Amino acid sequence: MKPIDNDLTPFYRHATEHASVGIHAVNAQGQTIIYNDKMKEIEGLNLKDVIDRSILELFQFEQEESTLLQVLQTGEKVLNVKQTYWNHNGQEITTINDTFPVFENDALIGAIEFARDITTLEKLVYQPLRRYGEPITFSSITAVSAPMKAVIQTAEKAAIARLPVLLIGESGTGKDLIAEGIHHNLDPVNQHFITIFCQRSDSAILEKLYESTNSLQNCTIFCERIEFLSLTLQEKLLQLLEENHMKNHMFIASIGGDPIDLIASGQLLKELYYFFASVTINVPPLHLRREDIKPFIENFLKRHRQRFGSNIQALSSEVNELFHLYDWPGNLKELEILLEEIVSMVTTEELITFEMLPLHFKWKVQALRDSSHDASYFVVQNTKELLPLDEYLREAEEYYLQKALNMYEGNITKTANALGMSRQNLQYRIRKMKK
Repeated sequence: MKPIDNDLTPFYRHATEHASVGIHAVNAQGQTIIYNDKMKEIEGLNLKDVIDRSILELFQFEQEESTLLQVLQTGEKVLNVKQTYWNHNGQEITTINDTFPVFENDALIGAIEFARDITTLEKLVYQPLRRYGEPITFSSITAVSAPMKAVIQTAEKAAIARLPVLLIGESGTGKDLIAEGIHHNLDPVNQHFITIFCQRSDSAILEKLYESTNSLQNCTIFCERIEFLSLTLQEKLLQLLEENHMKNHMFIASIGGDPIDLIASGQLLKELYYFFASVTINVPPLHLRREDIKPFIENFLKRHRQRFGSNIQALSSEVNELFHLYDWPGNLKELEILLEEIVSMVTTEELITFEMLPLHFKWKVQALRDSSHDASYFVVQNTKELLPLDEYLREAEEYYLQKALNMYEGNITKTANALGMSRQNLQYRIRKMKK
């Protein structure tokens, strides 16, 4: 058996280096032993930067936030986790990770993480309609669900009022699209739309903003994820905004979570929040507006047919069901990246079938068919076979927690208060649900 393993080593090495996902493996001490080219591309590091160094030395996050360290401590896999952090160069990174323990002879010898990048596309202002050369207006944004219709209505009022706007929502929900929609709905119109990607230690951001506000007469400036700036830079940003507040500029900012939580944790300057808080718009995650999934896909496929002359028309019923069961932690951006990956391989197909889904996505949805239950599932009936008590309680808890999270639009603090538990306890239970 040993000679066969040795013969396969070049193939394993080739597969690792040419994989489309980042791969980072550490030993039991947290030291890096595998760090492939895709992970280098995602995190902007080289193997020599990470070899023999603990991941806590490399990235600015708390120990409990590292999925690799979590898996090393628990010996249990952690799937489908969205993670935003900063590397040692102060660069923001956002990935969706699947992390697994590695055992040999029943002993835990390390952990391995597979990361799908959603940062690179975000940094390149990757937007669903921009590639087609169209301005992004409210009419071109998918808004079939009631929550998204409410978002558009509030955004239209914000454009009329021309007051500073704060967009609140997870990565990939389309906050950038709403910002540009506001820009194109202004009357009188602004000539320029400028996106400022905020990073913790990059003072050049403020220099660009200062230059734009002074050299241009009327522009819309969208400051994306202002909580990623250091508090010192947030103070300077606030001063710059207040100095230009009475000009013809339109200021829009976004944050990725509850502003009260961000202020309490020291990530967001209270006065900067007040500057933008006159108009706040919460953009809900995709799993809370599943009605938008189908029309978004239909619009995507229509544009693909027009641009490339393909025959692709729709999803098969099986794939459609899976897409509506999946939680989409990367939101619309994750859905579009997945669709891009699928249609890049189509030839004459008219339907997207399960066989056409990428392997990494099949892994994520393989348990969904058996795990989706409605309330009637938990009612004990004479004609129904009883579950083991532990399994019943676990599934009932997951159902109840998901309903509570949906009720409060995914807000951890409000949900925890309603359930009479701490935020940490709720977050721990949510992580258990995802395993």
